[in-house]
Order: sequence, then structure tokens, then C-alpha cells
Amino acid sequence: MSMLKNGKVSFGVIGCRMGQEHIQSTITNPFVELKAICDINKDKIQNIAKIYNINEKNCYTDYKELIKRDDIDAVVVATPDNLHEEHAVAALKAGKHVLCEKPMALNTDECKRMIKASKEAGKKLMIGQVVRHSPGVVLAKKLIDNGEIGELFYVESEYAHDYTKARGVGDWRVDPRRHPFIGGGCHAVDLLRWIAGNPYEVFAYANHKVLKSWPVDDCIVSIMKFPNGVIGKVFVSIGCKRKYTMRSVFYGDKGTIIVDTLLPYITMFKDTLYDPVYRYTSQSTETIPVQLDVSVATHNISAEMDEFVDIILNDKSVITDGIQGASTVSACIAAVESTHTGETVFPVYDF
Repeated sequence: MSMLKNGKVSFGVIGCRMGQEHIQSTITNPFVELKAICDINKDKIQNIAKIYNINEKNCYTDYKELIKRDDIDAVVVATPDNLHEEHAVAALKAGKHVLCEKPMALNTDECKRMIKASKEAGKKLMIGQVVRHSPGVVLAKKLIDNGEIGELFYVESEYAHDYTKARGVGDWRVDPRRHPFIGGGCHAVDLLRWIAGNPYEVFAYANHKVLKSWPVDDCIVSIMKFPNGVIGKVFVSIGCKRKYTMRSVFYGDKGTIIVDTLLPYITMFKDTLYDPVYRYTSQSTETIPVQLDVSVATHNISAEMDEFVDIILNDKSVITDGIQGASTVSACIAAVESTHTGETVFPVYDF
């Protein structure tokens, strides 16, 4: 393979709209060579090729032609959600490592086939749960793991994204198979899973008052039970009139952390603060917020790409592997099922 020859990983990118940031990340990473791109839209691919100076012979409208190439080590799958399984499985069977955009797939059967293909091919499969790379979220996770806010008792996150003018190319977001709690809400669900573990009980309510012509509910609120007695909530709206955000709050018995991925800081409240200079416990910050500066990168694709390349080159385990991706899908599906049945659902994580 080419990465054994020159110490670099050669990439192909399938899906040039969602994948444009991935293309940019392959170009800026010194350990990557971008070999080819693919998109069914000829105008889109020509435009991308012009922007990034990609030779026409390396541009495809059929992904099957791209994955045939022997000089490609890894593939980014950044196509509409309903195509993830088809494209990822084909690339894995062709002997390519795969970075697949979230959600992993739209149901757990598709997820299982992707996991199986990865195992049989002996190739890495990473799911692009990109919120885990958002600087504010990364810092919050570190603080929580270090015990800064004590023992968690409540967590919440939201995916608020007005889809009114974001139907997707070919209306792929309007596909009735793509429920917004799976397609977009997986961001919030995966974040809470990362912080608090797999929810084992899920209940949800939904309504349909904004995007009335769409075939799915546009507002969903899910209540979840997590390990160690932690409870939580996920709110998803695709019709809300506000700026796209994924705001999350984590409550512990010694403090609270608020993360808004659009802000250049996270906010922390604590029962007391320790002064390392004078070595005494200072005043309470229950009403005085401590703001910790972070960079703003809601979709930190470059960090995601850097991690995937490092995993390939150094044969490391994938953190957001197929099991992680499938577990998030399973929890999301449980919420959707609950909105239909009015019953509590117990997600299955047998992958």
C-alpha cells in the first residue's frame, strides 16, 4: 500500500458537499495524500476540483470506480445518511479503511453489516461523531473526568437546527427514513453517551408543528436513564427559529458545566474554588461563573481527520468505532420508537 512506501495515507473522498471539509483536512495534513474525489453531481465535483487543483482524471461520479484504485488506502464516506452502509461496506470490502460521517446508518441492521465488513476486511472503521472533537466539549469531558464538578447526576444536550432551507441535495433530509432524532440528534445522544455511558431506559415525546409538509416529527424531547443513577434529556428541533447550536449542560454534586459550541468559552460553576497560590479554598462560584476560553469549532473535521490518520499509521484502536456508532444509533432509534408507542424503550447494544 502507498502509506508503506512514503509514510503517508492516501485518501479518496466520496461525497463532495458534506465532504468538502474532509477534502480540506486531507490537504492540510502532512501525512495525507488526496488521490481522488467522487460526487454524483458533475457541477459540484468540477467546482471542488477547481478549488483544490485536483486533476480531472482523479474525479469520479461513480464511487465504485474510485474504490477500485490500488493507490488509495482510506476512504471518507460523506454521502447522505441512507447511503452510508452501501458506500462504507463496498469500500471496506475493497480493502480501504473508512471514515464514515455520522450517523453511522439509519438502522442497526445496517450498522451490523458495516461492523461485519470491517472485521472481515481487517480494516479500520471510524464513525465521524465530530462533536467529540469540539474544543469546548473536549475540555468539559476532561474537567468531568478529573472530578472538577464531582459526581454527575443530570446531563442534557440539544440539537437545534432549522432545516427549512436545508433540505439537502435531492431532498435527502426529507427522506421519511431519516428521522431527525437519528440524523441530527445523534450528535447530542453520542455526546451524552460519551460523558455518561449508554442510556438503558429511553422515553420520548414528539410533535409536528413547524415543518408540517415534512413526513417526520420536527420536535422531539427524550428523557433517558444512564448508568450510576444519572438521568438526562435530549432535545431535537429541526424547525426552530434560532441559530444552529448544540448546547449541553452537565450537573455534578460539586459544580455545573455549560457548553455552547458556538461560544469561545465554556462556563463552570463550582461550590468552592481552590487557590493554588495561597493554598486556601476561596469563595463559592455558585453565582459567579468561571469562563474557560476555547476555540470555536463546532464541526472540527481537521481534528477528526488527524486522529483517523494517526490511527491508521500507528495501528491504534478506533475510539468512535462501529460499536460506538451503532450504540448511538440504537439509543436514537429507541427514542423514535417511544414517540410512536408511548412506552419506555430499552435500547439493545449487542453488536
